Amino acid sequence: MPRRKSPELSLTPLELEIMKVLWETGPANVQTVQAKIENRELAYTTVQTMLNVLHRKGKVKRQLKDRAYLYRPVLSRRKAVSQAVGDMLDRFFGGSADDLVLNLVETRQLTPERLAQIQKLLEENREETDGND
Repeated sequence: MPRRKSPELSLTPLELEIMKVLWETGPANVQTVQAKIENRELAYTTVQTMLNVLHRKGKVKRQLKDRAYLYRPVLSRRKAVSQAVGDMLDRFFGGSADDLVLNLVETRQLTPERLAQIQKLLEENREETDGND
């Protein structure tokens, strides 16, 4: 059954860009984040507003250092990916991971080599699970 999409969970494209900077650099102030965002010019106040939104959403924490806030990610990259994939599964595939994989195969985005790697991983996981009984 599809999960309900919570606006608190999903990241907008700009929020994701900012989170990527924080994941890569660690704690940073607004000026650092602004300087590291690639492929677009953003005003200082825009970055500051977006960091405050992320703070309200609980995705980052901030700490006052000298006269500027340092922002650090609370949301891990792995958790963000998991949430985004779950959202995509719900929106496009009715929550079915099988349908997603079938679509990737049908559109030739999964090569036979990658499918073989996936099969190997599945077999390894099955062996580990069977061994833990």
